[in-house]
Amino acid sequence: MQNVRLILALTVIYLFLTADLHLANIILALLLATSITWFLKPQPRTVELRRLPGMTWGLIVYLWVLLKDIALNAIWVAEIVVLRRPINPGIIAIPSKCQTSMGTALSAHAITASPGEMVVEIGDDGLMYTHCLDATDREKLMEAAQKMRRELLQNIFE
Repeated sequence: MQNVRLILALTVIYLFLTADLHLANIILALLLATSITWFLKPQPRTVELRRLPGMTWGLIVYLWVLLKDIALNAIWVAEIVVLRRPINPGIIAIPSKCQTSMGTALSAHAITASPGEMVVEIGDDGLMYTHCLDATDREKLMEAAQKMRRELLQNIFE
């Protein structure tokens, strides 16, 4: 029953974001939501009422940090393109160190959502192999950002 609610919630979110209520899109939304639920295998857990304000605040801060990272990286990539700056692409390994698969998945999503970076593989040990447009100094910056994301995600999920 828990998965059905999650599938319905993900379907509604997808339909809201696409703003397309054609039958084919609804079926696609249901298939995507079912696939996500099947692959991530979310564990049902109860939320203690006393932790709810902290979790909500952690989610707000996480979303703010994510939007800020996306905006700053978009400016950085635009600067590379417009000013034709040289790049040094490469793949770096970033340890997830998240306790849950949901935390690792959200960390990988946050990295991939930022322009100029994309997680190409997640190892069994939680190591995220990330392609960067400029890998010279990004490893230190990415590890610092990952540490901050991990702490925010722990406030939300653990």
